[in-house]
Amino acid sequence: MKKVLTLLLTAGMLLGAATGASAIDFKAKGQWLMGFGVGDTNPISKTHKVGQEKEKFNSNDKFAANQRLRLQLDAVASEALSGTVYFEIGTQTWGKEKSGGALGADGTNQIKVRRAYIDWVVPQTDLKFRMGIQGVTLPNVAGGSAVMDTDAAAVTASYQFNENVGLTVLWARPANDNFGGRDLHNSGHYEQNYLDNIDLFALMVPVKLDGFEITPWAMYGMRGQNSLDNYKKNGDSPYWSTSDGNLTNSLMPYGKLMRDDNDYSRSSTSKAYGSMFWAGLPFAVTAWDPLNIEVDINYGYVEAMGRYNAYKGAHDVTNLKRGSTERQGWLAKALVEYKMDWGVPGIFGWYGSGDDGNVKNGSERMPSLVPMGNFTSFMGDGNYGWMMQDLGVDYAGTWGIGAQIRDMSFVDDLKHTFRVAYWGGTNSTSMVKYMGNAYAWTSTWDDSASTPYLTTNDGLLEFNLVNSYQMYENFDVNLELGYIANFMDNDTWKKAGSRASSFQKQDMWKAQVIFAYSF
Repeated sequence: MKKVLTLLLTAGMLLGAATGASAIDFKAKGQWLMGFGVGDTNPISKTHKVGQEKEKFNSNDKFAANQRLRLQLDAVASEALSGTVYFEIGTQTWGKEKSGGALGADGTNQIKVRRAYIDWVVPQTDLKFRMGIQGVTLPNVAGGSAVMDTDAAAVTASYQFNENVGLTVLWARPANDNFGGRDLHNSGHYEQNYLDNIDLFALMVPVKLDGFEITPWAMYGMRGQNSLDNYKKNGDSPYWSTSDGNLTNSLMPYGKLMRDDNDYSRSSTSKAYGSMFWAGLPFAVTAWDPLNIEVDINYGYVEAMGRYNAYKGAHDVTNLKRGSTERQGWLAKALVEYKMDWGVPGIFGWYGSGDDGNVKNGSERMPSLVPMGNFTSFMGDGNYGWMMQDLGVDYAGTWGIGAQIRDMSFVDDLKHTFRVAYWGGTNSTSMVKYMGNAYAWTSTWDDSASTPYLTTNDGLLEFNLVNSYQMYENFDVNLELGYIANFMDNDTWKKAGSRASSFQKQDMWKAQVIFAYSF
């Protein structure tokens, strides 16, 4: 760590010396996190297949010690021109060699460029540009973005017409040149990197009035026919963590839920590109302060790019269905809260369209890129979103209702937030027959943008208690306790595939403390 910091500081000094004549102002800010936690975040303890003994499903440690550093350097020439680079070191698990946390701490793969962009303004105008790898968050209120909240290579242009109305346009390229190619006709021509880009074009109109804010937005996307082949693959490891989310799960109908990882590369299409579309209408009403009302409505569509094999029941040709790769759906979220002297009580809820049980017409769950729901902090990103696993941040195919009291304070510099939320499913129970086994609903839970696949017979009850103590101006001690009661219906999921598997469910819990130094 000392070597890394010395290297970064030296680089900053050299850059400062080289550009001192130009009066470049260098600014630094960042955050150190040190976290320690215990818990069991797996919803299944054992699995069973007919003719075999029960197997332990989870062998992960119940205790974890991690750390992470984020460092942002801004080179500011003027109010009209600046450049930013944002490094991230970690997350490093103490004792783990691959993360640089083992004896000697000499990991060489932990320094990552999270963001790198320039900001500039067109002379004599209010037109601003940001170019490079940057944070891209689509407009949202009430529980975070249901479509995209991540870092991406993009160009953003924004213009403020007056104090009430603005305009933002965006072009982003989240994927390109990841396709390894394939030799379909034994010709020796693999067509590597061919038709494998994803491009997004968004338009946002923020409107701010007295006591009311609304930002209608729309985004069109184009997806090459090979854009998801080999995406996020690294050798024999099917999924790795250098990019956020998992587009195969969030854009395609059923991701890893079905047999054989649901290999969509086996579907054929004559289309070079398929269309994608999202739209949202988030608005907030503060006119009746201290009452706050937030509502967020979203719609998403991904065009079909061929069909794939889906088996309803046993893996037999008589049960074969040709499923569509189309996916479209909607999601609505809302939050109502009332500010009081001692805290802010509130209620929240959401409802997302679910699958209707017919794979021939695709999926009815709303597609997304990297959703980041934050109503809660165990199955969500509502606290630091770090340390013990955040089990899910995607509300597609689910409904929920919850209550909270946030920012309760009875002692100076000490705040508490308590939440309880019930999660239910909106997917038809008929979908279970297409799944590979009785515990397929957990198959997407190891990805950073996913939730378990919940049918209308399933449910989860979540509790959060977050305690934050501001020890110093820049130093926060954060203690979080979480518990999820598991109401997944084993009788429903026993009907999966050839009805030869089952699971033994368990409740989930965690207790973690994070020491955060922000500067």
